Amino acid sequence: MTRALHSADHDPELPVVAQPSEQQDLPAGRFSSWLRHTQSVLKTRSGAEVPCGECNACCRSSYFIHIDPDETETIARIPSQLLFPAPGHPDGRLVMGHDQRGHCPMLVDDACSIYEHRPVVCRNYDCRVFAAAGIAAGDEDKELVSRRARRWRFGYSAERDRLLHSAVQAAVRFLPEHSAGLGERAPSTSTQLAVLAIKVCDVFLEIHDEHHKAGSTPTAVDIVDAVIEANDTYDD
Repeated sequence: MTRALHSADHDPELPVVAQPSEQQDLPAGRFSSWLRHTQSVLKTRSGAEVPCGECNACCRSSYFIHIDPDETETIARIPSQLLFPAPGHPDGRLVMGHDQRGHCPMLVDDACSIYEHRPVVCRNYDCRVFAAAGIAAGDEDKELVSRRARRWRFGYSAERDRLLHSAVQAAVRFLPEHSAGLGERAPSTSTQLAVLAIKVCDVFLEIHDEHHKAGSTPTAVDIVDAVIEANDTYDD
């Protein structure tokens, strides 16, 4: 974050991440390693490494799958009648809907029938973002994903791991309350909120570090400006 933060009307203390429960029986990896890998995936679209096992909750949760025109191998393997121009997006971007049960039409016998050529958005999907953010994946139609997300258990080999996780959740608390200042960047879904929090969490970690180092704390306006700068720099 390049902009200096100053003035005080914001609590710089990071929230305390809840202690893992017995329900969290799925190892999610060391938090800092997972976070940096996820940040890289969001930037490069290189594909997430998710230990899904037999889970296909995301394939059964009423997601609309966006497909870019350069995903020619994917488009060639999806029946044309299942693809439609994505409203509000540049020409060439397509969207594939779901059936009446909320299932992806490419899900056959509980497995992806085009797995080796699945869309980029599917390759990048990682339900651990909801565990990191401490939020549900969405409404009732996303309950299967929310249930899976509640089972992830992150590891913390150093205090910095916990601070990073706390910074993500600090972002999750802050962003919805200041959506007006974020303009078109304001998240409107649980997925958008979790992803934006992961992209800009370093803003909140720096606020924490600067407060403990120099006693400075920022205004909400300063934080919004820093979030916008961090998001735009990240996307660029």
